[in-house]
Amino acid sequence: MDTLIVSKDKFEKVLGDFEILIKDVASFLNQDDIVKNRIKEINNNLTIDSSEDELDAYLKKRGVQVE
Repeated sequence: MDTLIVSKDKFEKVLGDFEILIKDVASFLNQDDIVKNRIKEINNNLTIDSSEDELDAYLKKRGVQVE
């Protein structure tokens, strides 16, 4: 097996980039769960959702990015 020598600065840069990617993935997965739970709430109680604007506002309050 070959040995690879990486400077501390480059290793810290790669590690920092990796941590950012992990946070992005976690955020994406969390938003998906929030939306799934909201859809379940709406299906269980159809009076919750009066308009698309209200749904968007509800999701934004919970940290979901709505376009």
